[in-house]
Amino acid sequence: MAETDYFVHESSYVDEGAVIGKDTRIWHFCHIMSGARVGRECRLGQNVVVAGTARIGDNVKIQNNVSVYDGVVLEDNVFCGPSCVFTNVKTPRSAYPRNSADDYLQTLVKHDASLGANATIVCGVTLGEFCLVAAGAVVTREVPAYALMAGVPARRIGWVCECGTTLRLEGAEATCGACEKCYEQVEEHLLRRMARNESEN
Repeated sequence: MAETDYFVHESSYVDEGAVIGKDTRIWHFCHIMSGARVGRECRLGQNVVVAGTARIGDNVKIQNNVSVYDGVVLEDNVFCGPSCVFTNVKTPRSAYPRNSADDYLQTLVKHDASLGANATIVCGVTLGEFCLVAAGAVVTREVPAYALMAGVPARRIGWVCECGTTLRLEGAEATCGACEKCYEQVEEHLLRRMARNESEN
């Protein structure tokens, strides 16, 4: 077996044709299928499956028992909690197989988003950067950047900072109590605003 610059546990399979980035670690009982792309410095926990057209960016952490199906794209720094669920077909039927690329709806999880344990993501949606989906939530529609989502179906119950701290808005503005990053709500979106000391540097 050729020497690699990433780690694969002896119980896992990486099919020929999969591309794995430097310093990624793939733990017990995983299967990375041919054609899959996994970025640098990722951590894949026990029993993770990555399908052939799935795309995973750099520094992505996928906890135990997650299947990243065809049509799913995880950008850099995404966190997937234990047993979170992705789908890729809206109307599956066993008697009418839908297994061509045209049948799969893309799910895009943008950079730095976090998905809690047992969260379910219905296919065909985009989850905005830095959003945080609570454990057990079921996402059925687009998620704005920085949104804190919870419930079944998931709805926005607040906003979170880039560092993950829940934000408290005063009027339309918020400053993170942990890292002092500044934000402004404009209609149904939260925008990052540079603090005065950041713009001066």
